[in-house]
Amino acid sequence: MAEAVKTELVLVCAAPERRAEAEGLAARLGLTLSDALPQDAAALVFEPEGLTLRRGALSVRGDFTQMLPRLRTQNLRSELLVRAVKGRGASRPLRVVDATAGLGEDALLLAAAGHTVQLFEQNPVIAAMLRDALDRAAQDAALSEIVSRMCLTEGDSVAGLRQLGYTPDVVVLDPMFPARRKSGLIGKKLQLLQMLERPCADEEALLQAAIDASPAKIIIKRPLKGPYLAGHKPGYSLTGKAIRYDVIALR
Repeated sequence: MAEAVKTELVLVCAAPERRAEAEGLAARLGLTLSDALPQDAAALVFEPEGLTLRRGALSVRGDFTQMLPRLRTQNLRSELLVRAVKGRGASRPLRVVDATAGLGEDALLLAAAGHTVQLFEQNPVIAAMLRDALDRAAQDAALSEIVSRMCLTEGDSVAGLRQLGYTPDVVVLDPMFPARRKSGLIGKKLQLLQMLERPCADEEALLQAAIDASPAKIIIKRPLKGPYLAGHKPGYSLTGKAIRYDVIALR
């Protein structure tokens, strides 16, 4: 569960055909609706390409089309998260809960692998961006079948995990961790999202909620050299160049 960040944010409608949608979102989020992009403040912008978070020269948007090369079968099989979820010998599609969905990239990989994914995102702005990305993907022939296996719930995943009404096969946790101080664009985009949501404030509560959901295993995304979530040592880890997936097997 991440702590919401209070930041000045303006909603801008740069796509006239989406004006009614922008007005509804502004009312729901309690944001001022403007027709002009502010020079200094952060802005959530309805653009023809999709709902975009902007501040100065930086921008981030949920865009699943950019992930299409990763969704090819030969590439998907090499994805660490897909391998961690499948494990050894799993042949059937699994019911996965992504309790910290963000902009949904990890959930998309799992849905592309055939799994059904319940996503939770507690920050209302990030959830709106993710919903927009899902809606656009549903109209794309290359993505529609995949995102049909993704179901988004806006809200606290700690409470959501306790109210699932079913036992998931896998719970995936990706508590946001601080961006490394570097000049690369990826780090700066993460900092842009961190204006809205800070790293997990209560790791113990998040991990315990995942355990209480009684999945076969919990998979935790961490920085390559980062500490274990809530100090809980996993059974094993899959490591990449910059991140690792810690796997806690429960049954």
